[in-house]
Amino acid sequence: MPDPHDRDSTHCDPHAHSPHTPHPRVLTPFRFPRTGRTLPNRLALAAMTNMQSHADGSLGDDELAWLVARSSFGIVTTCAAHVAQDGQGWDGELGVFDDALLPGLRRLASALDAAGTLALVQIFHGGVRAPSRLTGQQPWSASAFELDAPKFEVPRAATLEDIERTIAAFASAARRCAEAGFAGVELHGAHGYLITQFLGTVTNTRTDEWGGTLEKRARFAREVLAAVKAAVPDDFLVGMRLSPEVPDQGVVLDDALQLARWLTDDGVDFLHVSNWDSFKPPAAHPDSDRMLTAWFREAVGPDVPVIATGGVWTPAQADELLEQGADLVGLGRAAIGHARWPVDAATPGWEPQRPPYSAEHLRENALGEAFINYMKRWPDFVEA
Repeated sequence: MPDPHDRDSTHCDPHAHSPHTPHPRVLTPFRFPRTGRTLPNRLALAAMTNMQSHADGSLGDDELAWLVARSSFGIVTTCAAHVAQDGQGWDGELGVFDDALLPGLRRLASALDAAGTLALVQIFHGGVRAPSRLTGQQPWSASAFELDAPKFEVPRAATLEDIERTIAAFASAARRCAEAGFAGVELHGAHGYLITQFLGTVTNTRTDEWGGTLEKRARFAREVLAAVKAAVPDDFLVGMRLSPEVPDQGVVLDDALQLARWLTDDGVDFLHVSNWDSFKPPAAHPDSDRMLTAWFREAVGPDVPVIATGGVWTPAQADELLEQGADLVGLGRAAIGHARWPVDAATPGWEPQRPPYSAEHLRENALGEAFINYMKRWPDFVEA
């Protein structure tokens, strides 16, 4: 009988290739161990804000085109899509909060499936990062708190009804995604949104069953995962994206690692470690020779797929993350300027063009004007 901890060549072993293979290891196939779904490569398009859908949350043509153009990635993930109207984070955001949105979701899922990629919807609630100008109401979070941030609105503390309603909204959103034909969802527990706000000691000062100890601060993430898993078919993937460290919200590495262990115990299908720079050690251990990906691989063991994202531009960098323990590698900024990065990466010696990019280059890579204008806010990304 095979050892269940032996990461066999069909799923979690990043070294599942001949040492003489001319292609980067990140271009080798990957199989999700629980569902058996196989990908042609170990690359994931990371979820990115692109502001290309409609004010009512329905799918926009430019968002569809942006995602389908990147179908050579083994996984294509949508932008963060809000599960409730009071959770919207920005203009032009895809919504998953109502059955009326199903036609657009079906259209997107069908197009991505036909293109040969595994399609995920990243689902989230903005919490304090859902501004009143979009939702028409005061933002809410785990607790009321203040942060030194531009345009910050002090949130009200969540009621028990808010918490229960939002957990149910995550479950309903995931059910819609399954009904629409997507292969899975990624729960957005990173980047300071609501799940992160419940985990952080700055943003969660509750003294009830939803705050205080780490176990109670992690409860919201775990309850969301459980509710979502109960709402979808068994072959539907449910993963979670986590930020290892969010200092201004009080999320520290040890807490994020423990949450990752608990999520593993709870049956999460994958963990997505979201680093701004995957090639630096944790802030909590600046002298460590282990990068963040390695910390999470050690924490969760060999059997849960780990996606690592942050600072990857070249095939060699992607392979380095596999060496650190990742099973798949997420691309964000590099994929904006290179719609066919996985195809180009098969050419020996290929190196991607770095920003700044011309607006015309971005149009050629299937960015609409709203997305291009959004990227102009990023320093030195779009040519003046």
